[in-house]
Amino acid sequence: IQPYEKIKARGLPDNIASVLNKLVVVKLNGGLGTSMGCKGPKSLIGVRNENTFLDLTVQQIEHLNKSYNTDVPLVLMNSFNTDDDTKKILQKYSHSRVKIYTFNQSRYPRINKETLLPIAKDVSYSGENTECWYPPGHGDIYASFYNSGLLDNLIGEGKEYIFVSNIDNLGATVDLYILNHLMNPPNGKRCEFVMEVTNKTRADVKGGTLTQYENKLRLVEIAQVPKAHVDEFKSVSKFKIFNTNNLWIALSAIKRLQEKNAIDMEIIVNPKTLDGGLNVIQLETAVGAAIKSFENSLGINVPRSRFLPVKTTSDLLLVMSNLYSLNAGSLTMSEKREFPTVPLVKLGSSFTKVQDYLRRFESIPDMLELDHLTVSGDVTFGKNVSLKGTVIIIANHGDRIDIPAGALLENKIVSGNLRILDH
Repeated sequence: IQPYEKIKARGLPDNIASVLNKLVVVKLNGGLGTSMGCKGPKSLIGVRNENTFLDLTVQQIEHLNKSYNTDVPLVLMNSFNTDDDTKKILQKYSHSRVKIYTFNQSRYPRINKETLLPIAKDVSYSGENTECWYPPGHGDIYASFYNSGLLDNLIGEGKEYIFVSNIDNLGATVDLYILNHLMNPPNGKRCEFVMEVTNKTRADVKGGTLTQYENKLRLVEIAQVPKAHVDEFKSVSKFKIFNTNNLWIALSAIKRLQEKNAIDMEIIVNPKTLDGGLNVIQLETAVGAAIKSFENSLGINVPRSRFLPVKTTSDLLLVMSNLYSLNAGSLTMSEKREFPTVPLVKLGSSFTKVQDYLRRFESIPDMLELDHLTVSGDVTFGKNVSLKGTVIIIANHGDRIDIPAGALLENKIVSGNLRILDH
């Protein structure tokens, strides 16, 4: 695993445009916004100044193409859940300076946990049959990309590498230093697969980690760890890094391995209970697990800023706040923050859904000097609130707390009832 500083220290060649023209950006766009109470593709949730995840992605690539006069395309891997809605919205980018392609990942049948048989009655995908199917995880990218014909088309256009990342990771921007390292390796031998890893913090104990086995790098996910070893796996001292799921992969290698059927990924068994109470099994694979099938793989230990996922409204609060500034679709940590680490934010269940969360903040608080925020119960925030240090706000059942406009809370615990009404 190489430190990012070492790769950055090599600098950039004069002809960076010719290197960029060999790149394709792929975003994993199969997920729905259900965990945040939204219908439709997660990529269409507004993140910052009315911009969605997809808007920010297009802005980033457009900025690259304009700055270097290049033609970096964007490819979206959709699932059957997100394809229709995504295609409708793509029309709005028809005049942007980014070619956008889509392909669909597979549709697999959910399996009854007791009988081990598919629960679908037939292959249709409508009515009550919809919840009989699932997209089988992002490890499906290799086969679906190949089968769609898009892989061959891009190779035909002279593209050599894809940069793959989750569409909800706002830190996953194209890094020219890593790209240059791939295209112009110092020892002349190109890597077929690079995984960006970053140092664990207490918030990342579940992330997959890299191990070395039989001279190959391997990804180990928490779902693969026996219960007796989960605490050891989560240990920050034993496994210091985790997979950001920002991956750089050679197109020719995907084609070669796919044609030989030689991509080997461990199958993750994901048990689920459907709304009706039926226990099912989903068999999934993770895109990073294929690392062991590629030649000359490498992990690069990147700064934490390259991992900025928005999985919950607590994450959304961070990226909407003044902790970050937005420039050409990229979020960067404000220079006014003294520590480069992100505050720990835990919003309670009243904030889980995006519409509830938005209703509870009249404006996003000033969080530049915040270390830790915990909010529980029926709490609302007025305009221009400042939060500093450690702030804990707990409204017990039946109580309600309205933080008044303009309030400054520094190292405070607020509990009980607090309502200030206009008269």
